[in-house]
Amino acid sequence: MFASVLSAAISGMEVCSVQVEADVSNGLPCFTMVGFPSTQVKEAQDRVRTALKNNGISLPPKKVTVNLAPADLRKEGAGFDLPVAAAILAAAGFLEPGLLKDVMVMGELSLNGEVRSISGVLPRVIRARELGCRYCIIPFGNLKEGILVQDMQVIGVRHIKEVLDVVSDPDGFQKGWVPFEEHKEREKEAVPAVDFMEICGQESARRAAEIAVSGFHNILFIGPPGTGKTMLAKRIPTIMPSLTFEESLELTKIYSIAGLLSQERPLIQVRPFRSPHHTSSAAALAGGGRIPGPGEVTLAHRGVLFLDELPEFTRRSLEVLRQPLEDKQIQLSRASGTYVFPAGFILVAAMNPCPCGYYPDMNKCRCTAGEVSHYLHKLSQPLLERIDLCADVPPVSFSQISGAKKGESSAVIRKRVEKARKIQQKRYQGEKICFNGELSGKQIQKYCVLTEHALQVAKDAFELMELSARSYHRILKVSRTIADMEGEELIHTRHVAEAITYKAFDKKYKS
Repeated sequence: MFASVLSAAISGMEVCSVQVEADVSNGLPCFTMVGFPSTQVKEAQDRVRTALKNNGISLPPKKVTVNLAPADLRKEGAGFDLPVAAAILAAAGFLEPGLLKDVMVMGELSLNGEVRSISGVLPRVIRARELGCRYCIIPFGNLKEGILVQDMQVIGVRHIKEVLDVVSDPDGFQKGWVPFEEHKEREKEAVPAVDFMEICGQESARRAAEIAVSGFHNILFIGPPGTGKTMLAKRIPTIMPSLTFEESLELTKIYSIAGLLSQERPLIQVRPFRSPHHTSSAAALAGGGRIPGPGEVTLAHRGVLFLDELPEFTRRSLEVLRQPLEDKQIQLSRASGTYVFPAGFILVAAMNPCPCGYYPDMNKCRCTAGEVSHYLHKLSQPLLERIDLCADVPPVSFSQISGAKKGESSAVIRKRVEKARKIQQKRYQGEKICFNGELSGKQIQKYCVLTEHALQVAKDAFELMELSARSYHRILKVSRTIADMEGEELIHTRHVAEAITYKAFDKKYKS
């Protein structure tokens, strides 16, 4: 007897529907699985057979064949256990095969029949909705994740026996299914543990951070140890606007595929802040494996990727960042295909100006000229040109540290950031971008209109500083953001001059 059930496989960020077909026929008793399964998927035959046996369901001594179609797509993970079990039960006569039509099933089985949680449930449920499925059967542990999808009935099961009850009467099985509307209200955002108010002094660096967030620009903090570079970076997410529900769902999908979601609070509600160690490999940043999964650049999507001690990263790891910084996505090619991951993050980097950290203060710096040059030239010029702002973070004085005066809070700065972003969103309604940092060359000519004197200042800077076309365009993007922060339609001289100063710091140290 033949039966089939719908499931899904994840390949990169794509979700591909998989038809799990089972046939129980006369012949020597055996269990054969075909359809390009991985070792994990092949092991499902032993888990399924044992789970059924331990729950009093004895398969007939016949030939069991399971096919995972399409056969040219490699199937990975343990999420096919439950659909394989459902298809076999239907083929063996324990279920009516017609009841499994337009039903997506996913989940891992233990040897005693319990259904275990798996990663990647949310994108699979979204795919089921796109295919017009009647409902989804998922592990009960993934229920809070699955019900985030609107207009899709999701049923969570704890045990293989519950699958029989669900398929027989899905409308009457209310143990696992909870309407989306009951969970639509988002939980209150937690109060950030850090605040810009805690930073003493560093007005210039604070200003640069606000500009970077307002226009979605990349920023590099340069200064001696202990001046607050890491403090500034960790507080940047606190001045970023709150995530919309669509952005939260997009991030939750990414973290679901990566297997990093909490079962209790699966919806991502705060902007990511990823801070990989400088020993991280290129594959860890970009996304590695034979079939790549999300790397740090993708996990930082819609948020911040912070690279502390930037020159300590290997050259190969840093060069990986060049494509995502330019295209806001990363494309990885393998023998099995090409995979595209989103990578729309703000790069925030921090570094010392020399190995000891005190250059150019020659009273403290003990590095030779060769050591300083070697240290700074670990960063390639193409990478530096993709960083919009280079902010100097000098030592703070005792009066600044001990003074009672506090700086602006993150909430106050965030209001200004939101105001500047609303201006950009209104301006770029007809475009495929949202921020100044995403402007292309053609769009720069259209939207970055300079006054006559500002154009002359930009021309002089281009010639005197020997800027490349990319660096010049970065200056114009930052100038556009500064003008938006002041509510100006045209870019004036003061906007260009300030943008040039932020671009001049890498020249200061690498000259």
